Amino acid sequence: MGWLIALISGALMSIQGVFNTALTKSSSLWTANSFVQFTAWIVCMIAWFFTGRKSFGELWQVDNKLMLLGGVIGAFITMTVIKSMNDLGPARSVMLIVVSQLVVAYVIELLGIWGVEKQPFEFRKAIGMALAIAGIIIFKWK
Repeated sequence: MGWLIALISGALMSIQGVFNTALTKSSSLWTANSFVQFTAWIVCMIAWFFTGRKSFGELWQVDNKLMLLGGVIGAFITMTVIKSMNDLGPARSVMLIVVSQLVVAYVIELLGIWGVEKQPFEFRKAIGMALAIAGIIIFKWK
């Protein structure tokens, strides 16, 4: 099930990036970003209302308060996706975004930071990342 959800997530991110980039052409980067975040908040509040309604105060119980910055990071994710898709187009932008996600996620696992279980270095994963980077170079090659 995790594979299917991850595939859906990737597809939705690409579609959202295209939608958000088009939205900025009618307004501005931060206006569009604000609208996107606001409509996401509305959807989350509706889902929260129907799925258990735990207290928001419980969020402050998290051990590492740095984890509360996910929304701030989300605003910058939306902004950077919009800018990159506008500058590079959807396919190139998404390829770079995915490779960046892969590299950063692997480093997080290797170092075991932010509560993630530390993993040993595996040469085959490094080769996989190198192949992904090579794929971007081939894709961009004219």
